[in-house]
Amino acid sequence: MDFPILSVIILVPLAGAFVLLFVRGPALARWVALVVTVIDFLLTVPLFAGFDTTTYEMQFRETYTWIPAFGINYAVGVDGISVLFVFLTTLLGWICVLASWKSIEHKVKEFMIALLVMQVTMLGVFCALDLFLFYIFWETMLIPMYLIIGVWGGDNRVYAAFKFFLYTLAGSVLFLVGIIVLYFQAGETFDILALMEGNYSPTVQIWVFLAFFVAFAVKVPMFPFHTWLPDAHVEAPTAGSIILAGVLLKMGAYGFLRFSLPMLPYASQTLSMFVAVVSVIAIVYGGYLALAQDDLKRLVAYSSISHMGFVTLGLFVLNIHGLEGGILQMFNHGITTGALFLFVGLIYERTHSRLIADYGGLTKVAPIFATFLCIFVLSSMALPGTNSFIGELLVLVGAFGYDKSIAVLAVVGAMLSAAYLLGMYRKVALGAVENPLVQEAWDMDTREISSFVVLAVFVIWVGLSPKPFIDIMHVSAQHLLEQVLSRAP
Repeated sequence: MDFPILSVIILVPLAGAFVLLFVRGPALARWVALVVTVIDFLLTVPLFAGFDTTTYEMQFRETYTWIPAFGINYAVGVDGISVLFVFLTTLLGWICVLASWKSIEHKVKEFMIALLVMQVTMLGVFCALDLFLFYIFWETMLIPMYLIIGVWGGDNRVYAAFKFFLYTLAGSVLFLVGIIVLYFQAGETFDILALMEGNYSPTVQIWVFLAFFVAFAVKVPMFPFHTWLPDAHVEAPTAGSIILAGVLLKMGAYGFLRFSLPMLPYASQTLSMFVAVVSVIAIVYGGYLALAQDDLKRLVAYSSISHMGFVTLGLFVLNIHGLEGGILQMFNHGITTGALFLFVGLIYERTHSRLIADYGGLTKVAPIFATFLCIFVLSSMALPGTNSFIGELLVLVGAFGYDKSIAVLAVVGAMLSAAYLLGMYRKVALGAVENPLVQEAWDMDTREISSFVVLAVFVIWVGLSPKPFIDIMHVSAQHLLEQVLSRAP
């Protein structure tokens, strides 16, 4: 199609942020942000309607000369992998606006501007086909996220914001070093598709892989680069936590998919066991830490570390089951964990407490609340019939085909998730209402229900009929695997 659909999807939130500069009053600012994010989400409908699932080639491509002296272009496009995350980003965009409807009471306009600019940068990351352009989006993302945590976060927000910024910036410096090395090794080009075809020496691949690994591992985050995440989640407003869990963490895994695997196949094969071991450590370690938490938000934050371990494990077992399971689990994690952070945020608005011990008997006071919590808890623990079951099953099948001891340890992590999630649900939702604080947890209104219903639809849809989602990614995932395995270590 001739219409520049990707540029429009990327720039609509930016245009909305510009409009907000001239808006007066918090109520109007909320409505403008909601309309803009809904329009952006609806624009993904023609994107999917015109998407060809039979080819791995980049689609809806746009290329414009930007800085010709260095071969830098504005180049965007999507394949069967990135198109899923464009959709996920726009889906969570309007949900974040609704989640902030009441919780953000000061500097509402500025908050919505930060939210929209954040969406621009995330969409740019998933669409960029020029490595310089990708890095611009990757780095610019730090600014609105830093402001969202540092200005609208909790009591310890400044510390959490600085920690997030410093960790991710440190990783980005190494990423930049790797980009510069590849630029000269490939004949001075930033074209991502051309860089994928480069034939780099084993030594170069190993060092660049390690530089990229640190940058992407910080974003995921993988053990031992994970310590910024719980603080950022706890202090961030609800929308910030949803963005972090739903999209931001996926950017690290997406970096492995777009750069490490296809550009550095020798290093990816050579160091696959190293990444698999680190991933399993994250799965089990994150599960144990989640099991020990007495704060709802910290529990969900540590569960993110564990569940993202399944993603990176799937990507590096280097078979089609693991790869597709890892990609699908990236999408599933955004839906399910985003919903859990939304639940924590909404319940905190009512009770002003995140301590698990302060709850109990939520089913009696707010049955709709408890019902949706049950759906997303079952999804997070990968119950058959839910979205996460399909993703984790594919990852585990791939892991057993790669190394049985790695797979067994991953199963232990899956068992831990059932333990801490069911334990949390029992303490929060079941039993008698013993704490008067729970009486403040009035049930959901229409605005809140609408967000949960949409997310629950994807939990059930992917869980019962995953074929449409796997079909979208299959050809691209198969081609990516061939790119890695065709060049022997």
